Amino acid sequence: MLSSPVLVLNLDYVPINVCTVRRAILLLEKDKAELLENGRGEIRSATSSHTIPSVIRLAYLVRRPFAKRKLSKREIFLRDRHTCQYCGGKVKDLTLDHVVPRRQSGGHSWENIVAACGTCNRRKAGRTPAEAGMALLKQPKAPYPNPYYILHHRTIQEEWRQYIPWEDI
Repeated sequence: MLSSPVLVLNLDYVPINVCTVRRAILLLEKDKAELLENGRGEIRSATSSHTIPSVIRLAYLVRRPFAKRKLSKREIFLRDRHTCQYCGGKVKDLTLDHVVPRRQSGGHSWENIVAACGTCNRRKAGRTPAEAGMALLKQPKAPYPNPYYILHHRTIQEEWRQYIPWEDI
């Protein structure tokens, strides 16, 4: 119960972290945060009783720069919405394709890597899209930093939904 997730909001109600119930109770006790949602009951000790928070808001503004997204296979697939960037197909076994092949001095960057199905990747082979007679659906670029990235691979609890502006995270 003490390791359950709690959504931590900044002073301006922007989610900045997910912490444990134990950490949230400490922040509440030190008056560094206020309780916004209580959805799980209470914890009792020998001397006191604490409500189990689900959402807390910090009492001060934390200025944090948005973290840049790391270049990885998972992130490329998320950016391209699990869609082949040549044929537009949504297949299960996507691969990564360098738009300008590395042997032609193509770099390993956000702007040069796209998701591609195996068929399109083999058809393009070691050529550029122009040489292969293939067109990209959209030009690849680095995704914008997302303040809600901390919620990407988490189960969104019902109490959190009103503090998240969109649910397509």
